[in-house]
Amino acid sequence: MHGVAVDHAGDPARAGPGLVVLASDAQAARARRREDDEEQEPGEGATPGHSLTLGSRSAGFAPLPGAPEPPRTRAGYAAAVSPTPDITSERYDAVLFDLDGVLTSTASLHARAWKETFDGLLPEHAPGQAPFDADHDYERYVDGKPREDGVRDFLASRDIHPPEGGSGDPPDAFTIHGIGQRKQALVEREVAKGGIEAYPGSVRWVEQLREGGIRTAVVSSSANAVAVLEACGIRGLFEEVVDGNALVDLHLHGKPAPDQFLEGARRLRASLERTVVVEDALAGVAAGRAGRFGLVLGVARNAEPAELLAAGADAVVHDLSELVA
Repeated sequence: MHGVAVDHAGDPARAGPGLVVLASDAQAARARRREDDEEQEPGEGATPGHSLTLGSRSAGFAPLPGAPEPPRTRAGYAAAVSPTPDITSERYDAVLFDLDGVLTSTASLHARAWKETFDGLLPEHAPGQAPFDADHDYERYVDGKPREDGVRDFLASRDIHPPEGGSGDPPDAFTIHGIGQRKQALVEREVAKGGIEAYPGSVRWVEQLREGGIRTAVVSSSANAVAVLEACGIRGLFEEVVDGNALVDLHLHGKPAPDQFLEGARRLRASLERTVVVEDALAGVAAGRAGRFGLVLGVARNAEPAELLAAGADAVVHDLSELVA
């Protein structure tokens, strides 16, 4: 298969899209991870420096022991190419998919909505500071997280600390919830315009999984997940959707806590050991690791492969079409 060959000194020599892993195979990475976790329960902090606990909103993640320092570019780290993970019904019963950036191209829509929201606030509350960076700031502070957590984390990085407010706050309120509602309104406006598309390779792989008897669900921090799936015409490919509304209704904590993925596995009646998590966000990968699922697969659309691996992914692909038989 094609892959990415990298040495310590130069840029990646791309032979085409492929699977990038640091372990010889996913099982070795997973075994090493579990040894390091020292039999912790799902959601408990596994390695020194973890703040990730089930039900902890302040959750974070630490790199896997021995993983490289995540680079800001593709150059400068050593990677090995491994065969595609064997994701079949003989080994797994269920696959849990993140939505934005994994199944659909809506990650860029969210990034634009966040930028418009924050750039409208910064001149007044942090004059002279740089605007929201739709690449770096999006990935570091908001990608994959519940909306209010994204507001809180980014603004704290600029030393801005609005009051929490409440879920009924209007979009013009200078509160965590009000700012979140402002961003939500922008997303709803864009979704209503249409034109949202699913990644063809992702759709083909989901269809292949279902034909092979593997159950599928979507696990997303977005409150718009069902609307987006319906707009793309792929809602019927997933038995369950655990979205941002479920976070509120079930009093779950969002990624990087594993609550949503654990709920997805519960709904599909699948054991954690026989469940795969597919994520493109560092927070989502960390959540999959914390939940101790059978396989955590990263999709390198925004984050670098080494960053996903350091966050806890067992393996990384650039596009899910690489898994289509």
